[in-house]
Amino acid sequence: MDQLPIFVNLKGRNVILVGEGDMADAKRRLIERAGGICVDAGDKDARIAFVAIADEDEACTVADALKARGLLVNVVDRPEICDFTTPAIVDRTPVLVAVGTGGASAGMAKAIRQRIETLLPESLGPLANAISAAREKIRARWPEGPPRRRALDHGFAAGGLLDPFGNHTPDTVDHWLKVADEPKGNRFIEITLLTNNPDDLTLLTARLLGEADHVFHDTDVSAAILNRARADAVRHASAPPSPAPDGLSLFLRLPTTHG
Repeated sequence: MDQLPIFVNLKGRNVILVGEGDMADAKRRLIERAGGICVDAGDKDARIAFVAIADEDEACTVADALKARGLLVNVVDRPEICDFTTPAIVDRTPVLVAVGTGGASAGMAKAIRQRIETLLPESLGPLANAISAAREKIRARWPEGPPRRRALDHGFAAGGLLDPFGNHTPDTVDHWLKVADEPKGNRFIEITLLTNNPDDLTLLTARLLGEADHVFHDTDVSAAILNRARADAVRHASAPPSPAPDGLSLFLRLPTTHG
């Protein structure tokens, strides 16, 4: 991963925009769409800046001056001197999907965004808002964190009552709270991988990696596969103990190592 993707709250905040023409207009629309306020380079309160100047030498000079003041700077069409880049965005507010290529190809990011647009229903945003509004009810149903997370994982799974790719009605979350099964307790699953290539992961294995609390693995399992696990899952380059830790534990093995 060459960049850390983050979502910045610009609502009501000043953002420096330097430049004119189509490039600057596009950035202005993006900033204002996120609730930011476009200001000139002399503003003292801004912490982020966009430089949309066609002339390369002038753009670099302006960017250097802004960086010297401690601002994070995006220079349009010049990723090599950007502190950050702007992704292609799929907007299902409050759900946002950002697709970035580190500046390698805006066209590729756009093509990926367009494909994702066709997959995500318009009901996704209202579903997220409904889940947020039901937060206290969800906590009351599952007071402890791990069971609550497992219940949500089950609801969000493909075909689940909260499947983000499904079509939902305003009462979807209330219905889920009424009929959802109690999440399974501690589980241990041993998985023999097909290969060391993450492209060969089965859908089931990919889903389990996204849910696991602990991932035990042979030392020769590739980092590319381990990176498919959720970020806060604990990785162990060893066989699992007995009994396994609380929650969902996986043990990843390679057939070439173990015959």
